[in-house]
Amino acid sequence: MLSSAENTPADARLDLTAEIARDLIRFDTTNYGEGRSNGETDAAEYVAANLRTLGLAPQLFDSEPGRTSVVARVPGRDSSRGALVVHGHLDVVPADPDAWSVDPFEGVIEGGLLWGRGAVDMKNMDAMILAALQDILGSGQQPARDLVVAFFADEEAGGVLGSHYLVDTHPEVFAGATEAISEVGGYSITLGGQRAYLLQTGEKALIWIKLIARGEAAHGSRLIHANAVTRLAEAVARVGRREWPIRLTDTTSALLAELASVLGVDPQRVGPDELALATGTASGFIQASLRTTTNPTVLHAGYKHNVIPDRAEALIDIRTLPGDEDKVLAEVAEIVGPDIEIVVMHRDIGLETEFGGPLVDAVVDTLGRHDPGAPVLPYLLSAGTDNKALSTLGIKGYGFAPLKLPADLDFPAMFHGVDERVPLDALVFGRQVLTDLLSNY
Repeated sequence: MLSSAENTPADARLDLTAEIARDLIRFDTTNYGEGRSNGETDAAEYVAANLRTLGLAPQLFDSEPGRTSVVARVPGRDSSRGALVVHGHLDVVPADPDAWSVDPFEGVIEGGLLWGRGAVDMKNMDAMILAALQDILGSGQQPARDLVVAFFADEEAGGVLGSHYLVDTHPEVFAGATEAISEVGGYSITLGGQRAYLLQTGEKALIWIKLIARGEAAHGSRLIHANAVTRLAEAVARVGRREWPIRLTDTTSALLAELASVLGVDPQRVGPDELALATGTASGFIQASLRTTTNPTVLHAGYKHNVIPDRAEALIDIRTLPGDEDKVLAEVAEIVGPDIEIVVMHRDIGLETEFGGPLVDAVVDTLGRHDPGAPVLPYLLSAGTDNKALSTLGIKGYGFAPLKLPADLDFPAMFHGVDERVPLDALVFGRQVLTDLLSNY
């Protein structure tokens, strides 16, 4: 067996996918960013042990002590086809237990849901991959083509110590791969009472910057005009309040046209934001895909109440549409002004792939078998994935972690949010769909 079901009554046994996802949640793989992390090694060794049980020979790669990624190749029935990379990441963002209803690292099963940090981002997909391999290999079958299954470290900090490290130092493990599937796609949304699925065919570019303001250090009682905190606060407010204009890409134009068709409205009379809002909770991702976003996320300044510091810093998370990176950085520099230093901490490319071809057709056909009549729509992810790193090897990446979700679940809010959770039956659905896709594509 891949995972034990200890403490689970026989009449309430969990699906294997939920068992594995629960086990993975219990490994606290928190990635704080800027080089600070609890590490992924324990979770990586758990995954590797499961892969060995299936007769595979996983390789473990440490970019730094404790920062472990796992890769294994699964022979397919037809190795002449391009290999498919099926990947997830093992790290998670921090979780404040005081803000949660449950312990975020306990893997609580309650109310038909699996709760915990990583339940949707993305230990659920890690578990789907392992369970689907069990279904295929455990029955003595093979996937249709060679698979490269990868479980990366450090995705939540840009993949420098995970996917980018492997692409840069061990590209041979991806030899022959032409396409990839991973997170934040394949999930259902509800449009006017009808279920549809979003296939992620692109993602925004990533720029993480630090703003640095300098001033005069002094006693907190003095009149100081060159106050670093004040300068920084003003700059942060201007950046955070910038309303970036809508700019449609090929992907977002196609999505809006499909949304208008499903909803039966005239896209010439209904604006992009209004169409995005009509997707309900999915608008949490879709609205942000229509424009650049510049969100302040962290502030650092000072060390005592009565001391004016001479330095203050802020972190800004910038997500631009593909190709807009330099233009947006130049505008941010104008917004903050010449007194604020900008340091680019991490930068990565945007991606956009056509909504068509054999893999897209296979995804559409597979979802159609498991949820007949539900349309599949392309969308541009407002965030990013490890597909960015793989793209430098010419591997075309898509987001496909299939989940059939209840209409009232605010799925985008689960990502990096409080009380992250996923329905157990959605995990079963995902396992079945992924098994079907890998068996036949």
